[in-house]
Amino acid sequence: MSHLFLRTLRDDPADAEVASHKLLVRAGYVRRIAPGVYSWLPLGLKVLRQVERVVREEMNAIGAQEISLPALLPRDPYETTNRWTEYGDGLFRLQDRKGGDYLLGPTHEEMFALTVKGEYNSYKDFPVTLYQIQTKYRDEERPRAGILRGREFVMKDSYSFDLTDEGLTRSYQAHRDAYERIFARLGVKYVIVSATSGAMGGSASEEFLAESDAGEDTYVRCLESGYAANVEAVKTLAPEPIPFDGLPDAVVHDTPDTPTIESLVASASQVLGREVTAAETLKNILVKVRQPGGDWELLGIGIPGDREVDDKRLEASLEPAEVELLGESDFTANPFLVKGYIGPKALLDNGVRYLVDPRVVDGTSWITGADEEGKHVFGLVAGRDFTPDGTIEAAEVRDGDPSPDGAGPLVSARGIEIGHVFQLGRKYTDAFAVDVLGENGKPVRPTMGSYGVGVSRLVAVIAEQQHDDKGLRWPAEVAPFGVHLVIANKDDAAREGAEGLAADLDKAGVEVLLDDRKASPGVKFKDSELLGVPLVVVVGRGWAEGNVELRDRFTGESREVPVESALQEILAAVRG
Repeated sequence: MSHLFLRTLRDDPADAEVASHKLLVRAGYVRRIAPGVYSWLPLGLKVLRQVERVVREEMNAIGAQEISLPALLPRDPYETTNRWTEYGDGLFRLQDRKGGDYLLGPTHEEMFALTVKGEYNSYKDFPVTLYQIQTKYRDEERPRAGILRGREFVMKDSYSFDLTDEGLTRSYQAHRDAYERIFARLGVKYVIVSATSGAMGGSASEEFLAESDAGEDTYVRCLESGYAANVEAVKTLAPEPIPFDGLPDAVVHDTPDTPTIESLVASASQVLGREVTAAETLKNILVKVRQPGGDWELLGIGIPGDREVDDKRLEASLEPAEVELLGESDFTANPFLVKGYIGPKALLDNGVRYLVDPRVVDGTSWITGADEEGKHVFGLVAGRDFTPDGTIEAAEVRDGDPSPDGAGPLVSARGIEIGHVFQLGRKYTDAFAVDVLGENGKPVRPTMGSYGVGVSRLVAVIAEQQHDDKGLRWPAEVAPFGVHLVIANKDDAAREGAEGLAADLDKAGVEVLLDDRKASPGVKFKDSELLGVPLVVVVGRGWAEGNVELRDRFTGESREVPVESALQEILAAVRG
């Protein structure tokens, strides 16, 4: 340690919000260079390489072959798939000295499809799975939490190419199983949830979420059935339509100064002489959407008044379109939109596409805007008085909502995305006309799967899940060293003994971090707790009596062992 490029810090960095960020910086594993951009120092790089090793071993075990594609990519392939536009502001775009357009790769579906097209031309070459562990770039608007959400990050992405849908299913399952083995080896607590495909395209999609309060992803699960899904992927359990024969006609009432749901509920309760709830009201939100390469269009969204719009669910439902709330100029340009009093009638009469929450089924009766200042319509019946253009999953999902499988209520939790598996299908092989000669002599178009693991993010996830109030606690599989040997005795004989023990461990194939610094034992012990090597061996006061101390960083337990059997005891502890 007297030669190790390391400086530990006693105070948390000012910009750190989560435990992993604080500890990885304090322990000298990473250093911030710019927002969302970090350097890996020796200890951090060792852990990163250990995670890479585990991922590589499990990918190789399913027959995947490693390649490495450039991070600097030309525009044309991404223009072909429209993702040059679809990725929006998240893409790092740049030009070379000749004015050619390039990007820093956020993901490599296009490149893998073109690579296979360039190399293979016969059914005999398939199936094939290729992968890489490579640096990716995404221009996050708000990078946060250190390496949990950065602009530059290391990712394993793999791609399967099969000639049949059944083959794709097998490749998908092989990756899913490999991911379960990877996360088990890394000691990560996780849940597999149904997910949306987003800008990636494709059909079947599942996310692996590490359980953590620091996570940005909210997922829900049903404890009765085991159903689990990212909130973006939750399908609302719609009620059965209700016969509306005999329901009273809709009536417009004066409701002055009621632009909010809260004020409307109070006014409606007075009008009807009973307590009205927000769930009886229909809230209409106006946004504008733009398909890639298209123009902005108005879109009306109707949801029960006791719900808020979930931006992530809204964006996922409208992917790949851009979505924005209306500004004042939009209302001025469309005077039929009366803020606070918008109803279905004006939207439908003026050709505005109108999508509603799945709970708004035929026969349901609503209190909603009458398209006039200070007026609402009471008893407006879906299917009788207005017919929306379709449904949209945009409303928030709440604890207690019924599970889509009908088995029980949903409960929510937070997680960090660590892996994602997609059945892409032929989106990218279609885009580049990737055809090979089939067994019958006719062209066959391969079908693809795409599978990602956040390698650098996993370092932060392990730190997030495996720490205590003293510092990091690395599982043996990824620890930067097998043993942290602390010399806590100034006696020359003790120092020589510690160095000899370190040399013996090194010969036995155990990586040792030897704290030979001229520092106090207290400083050394604090650093050993902060750095988080799973086994700490202390050569201290007990050396004179012929003992060394073994400390388990995970359990906090310590025991003394005789010097003559210390090597065997340490090797047994390290090798489990």
